[in-house]
Amino acid sequence: MISLRSFSLVCLAAAAIGSAHAQLVTSLQLSKSQYVAGEPIIAQIAVTNHSGQELLFRGDTRLPWIDFVVKSASGNPVSARGQNVFGSQKLPAGGSMKTDIDLGRYYLLAESGNYSVSAIVRNPDARIDGVATNKVFFTVSPGRPYWTQKVGILGKPGETREYRLLNFSAGQNSQFYVQVIDDRTGRSLTTFPLGDALLVRKPMTTVDRQQHMHVLYLGTPTMWVHCEVDTDGKLVNRQIHQRGAQGDPQLLTQPDGSVSVGNSIPYDPKAVAEARAKLRKISDRPSFIYE
Repeated sequence: MISLRSFSLVCLAAAAIGSAHAQLVTSLQLSKSQYVAGEPIIAQIAVTNHSGQELLFRGDTRLPWIDFVVKSASGNPVSARGQNVFGSQKLPAGGSMKTDIDLGRYYLLAESGNYSVSAIVRNPDARIDGVATNKVFFTVSPGRPYWTQKVGILGKPGETREYRLLNFSAGQNSQFYVQVIDDRTGRSLTTFPLGDALLVRKPMTTVDRQQHMHVLYLGTPTMWVHCEVDTDGKLVNRQIHQRGAQGDPQLLTQPDGSVSVGNSIPYDPKAVAEARAKLRKISDRPSFIYE
């Protein structure tokens, strides 16, 4: 039988935890609801401090100040890649902060499927318990390989990469993604979108003498997009082209192994903006003014 003193202590502890929870308002949102396997899954945690004093959020590998609960569609927890530490943050009284965290960096989310995620934010004064955010659902898809090519790395004998151009449909739009795989580990070094694509024209792909991947695809009815990606997965060049006099733009490989875009008119957004501004100035003049 619980004594009156013990019961009072339990009530006081519960009240303290409830008070600590009431001091923080938290929420979670994702950058989008559908992802290609390997691309960053950015979760943004928002916290507002109603404690009446400045709070210093800090943690360690044993007890981080942010924890995530990531589950598959079957309700099974998704394994973490390791122990997570998210640094420290100061939050003044009445202030708000937002923290962006790539879930793919901390959890094994390379498998296709449906997932859910929520976060727990720990008040520095109540380290064990925390305030739970809302739950958000998202989907991870593999994307459809449109083109692949394995290449060696200049100056690194025996090391190879695999370039992949992926087609991913999100709703009514088709998008192209680039994925660079480390052949030694089989892991994706990077996965990122190039942008919306119109598949009424077949994209062109090739590799140049520097082992860089080149992609040329139709982005809008009048604009072609040329992207160049290196073996580290970095987008080193992106240019917009318009149709030339002899038809659609083409990727051209020169005798020295370099790659360029032929039969195109490079799109200059600054020149277009200046021309539009000039037209607006002319149209803005009163109709009774003549030169």
